[in-house]
Amino acid sequence: MSTTASDPLAALGSLPGVPDAVDSVRKAVDRVYGHRVMRRRSNEVTAEAALRGSRGSAALAGADWNLEEVRRRTDFSGEDEARVVGAALRLTAEAGQLLSIWRQSPLRVLARLHLVAAGGATPDDAVGRPRLAGESVDEPLIEAPLPGAEEVAGRLEGLSQLIIAGGSAPALVTAAAVHGELLALRPFGSHNGLVARTAERIVLIGSGLDPKSICPAEVGHAEQGRAAYVAAFEGYTAGTPEGMAAWIAHCGRSVELGVRESTAVCEALQRGAA
Repeated sequence: MSTTASDPLAALGSLPGVPDAVDSVRKAVDRVYGHRVMRRRSNEVTAEAALRGSRGSAALAGADWNLEEVRRRTDFSGEDEARVVGAALRLTAEAGQLLSIWRQSPLRVLARLHLVAAGGATPDDAVGRPRLAGESVDEPLIEAPLPGAEEVAGRLEGLSQLIIAGGSAPALVTAAAVHGELLALRPFGSHNGLVARTAERIVLIGSGLDPKSICPAEVGHAEQGRAAYVAAFEGYTAGTPEGMAAWIAHCGRSVELGVRESTAVCEALQRGAA
């Protein structure tokens, strides 16, 4: 996060185009929360959003299964893709349990997310802690230069302090910054993309923008495609105002596409109840 402002996240919120993205996301979220189905069947919408968000995050991690296959499967051991989908599902389920801890101890939450994602697939001494000097990272989608362990530790601490301090930045801006910074750092030996997208979800829920977790940004990230995701992320790593604004706008569009997905779920539930 390259800015010298005293509140760097708030500074990101004032970049050209970002206020419009924030406003567009807020209006989209308000519309789906106002759907009549949400008054009576919000738990069903939340459950379906979780499933679809997990599928989207797994797709970006290389396991692009169709939704019905994710819904049908009960065994996520065995082949690599099944383990990725299982990790995404576990992380989505865990996200809602960590909201109260996030604002006090985000690093503890990140450690827990990696533990949940790894699910025993990573050697015990590497689970739930930032990587050490010389340790490799398995993150096939992101090929940006990998920061050293010392830089990772410093930037994680800086990110943690920003989250704990709070501030006036809109939820979308904070979520995008957390997501981008974790992708840039890849602090763990594996599952960094899945963890970064789950952290984005936690910010969106905990901020009050999406308290019922019905606007899965992961759906939108996947729908826009892996190439667009990587290109937008490269804007984040460039650190220029234009690049940062483009990344935030990409994340905003992802939330809006998640809203569209859940609106379709509401409509389907409404037709079924008619």
